[in-house]
Amino acid sequence: MELSSLSSSLDRFRASANSFLSQYEPLALLLSPILSLIAAWIIQSFLHTLRDKGLKATLLGFFMNSVKLVPGVRNYIDAEKQKVVNQLQSGSKSKRDGWRTELPKAGLGGEVLEKMKDEKRNDVAWKGKCSGTVFAHTNPLHLDVFQSVVRFEVEVVSMTAALLGGKEKASGGQICGNMTSGGTESILLAVKSSRDFMKAKKGITRPEMIIPVSAHSAYDKAAQYFNIKLWRIPVNKEFLADVGAIKRCISKNTVLIVGSAPGFPHGIIDPIEVCDTEYFELGELAFNAGICFHVDLCLGGFVLPFARKLGIKDIPELFIIGRPDMTIVAFGSTIVNVFEVNDILSTKGWHLNALQRPNSIHLCVTLQHVPVVEDFLKDLRDSVQIVKENPGPISGGLAPIYGAAGKMPDRVMVQELLVDFMDSSC
Repeated sequence: MELSSLSSSLDRFRASANSFLSQYEPLALLLSPILSLIAAWIIQSFLHTLRDKGLKATLLGFFMNSVKLVPGVRNYIDAEKQKVVNQLQSGSKSKRDGWRTELPKAGLGGEVLEKMKDEKRNDVAWKGKCSGTVFAHTNPLHLDVFQSVVRFEVEVVSMTAALLGGKEKASGGQICGNMTSGGTESILLAVKSSRDFMKAKKGITRPEMIIPVSAHSAYDKAAQYFNIKLWRIPVNKEFLADVGAIKRCISKNTVLIVGSAPGFPHGIIDPIEVCDTEYFELGELAFNAGICFHVDLCLGGFVLPFARKLGIKDIPELFIIGRPDMTIVAFGSTIVNVFEVNDILSTKGWHLNALQRPNSIHLCVTLQHVPVVEDFLKDLRDSVQIVKENPGPISGGLAPIYGAAGKMPDRVMVQELLVDFMDSSC
């Protein structure tokens, strides 16, 4: 009885609804929910902007964007902005006569230090005469006070650009840059610049970034700092970035894809320019998609253009991960616990980097390692033999910690472990 009553009520409702909707055209009925969703999205975006910027800034921004749509207005505004930029640069351009834009053919020797001291004398006598500019050392943020720092940065960036082909036609003369405190800050600035550029170019407000799992951990930091959705793509069997998988992950919100040359963990160069014919290379992929592309060179930027292949001596119990093209060599083992090997090496004075997925350790080879290559190989062989004959963690070693972290299926647990460790250090 109840089911019959419910069915009757539904029939009456359907008849009433059909009668009411029959006065509208089918196209109007089709477009109504679509337009409603678009209107809801616009209202949501407006309220989000209103919350972030406030009423006055939101209305002013809307007004200025509307004005720029008027023919000729945008060109006028751009011209006025360029006048201000030219005025700001007019004083500095004349001072740049004689500044170096390329590396000298021969080293300058010790006299360059005297030249740097002479340049520093052009700085403002800031001691006690500047407001909030200095605590103890130079502050590059204040270019008008520390003009010597401006010259040093401009020359280093110009010489680096020239060294890496900045004067070639292919570069379009568009190479620029700035000096940072290190690799992590460089990555942070590259990610932020890409996010801001794509917001201005395409209006992307929910940015996404695609990186191979072999990319530097600074990209994880950047994603957290700048509120970017991070997609980590597995590498292929050769530990190279999987271009096909990255291509499939690109969406309308993608602002940046990443490649490494070489990758921090294994020293392998991702397919930046050369790749198998069935896939695009990363650079071409980013170009065709109209998104930013960042190549991490913090451990090979000055070496990569001049690198040559060198032989690697073999230790039977170890295997080299992938095909390292540069100065980073990572190795693991299926016979001995490589983290225990690392602990033994630590007792011999070596400090290497422990890695996961797969468990391994790596050495970033620099000029200072040249005299101790044979010593390292001997100590590595001895350490492998010690672990092989006496497996198990040594007192005070980190092998159990690295091993446990590597086996955790939930990576959130690893993050919580690191947070707990940092908290315990406070």
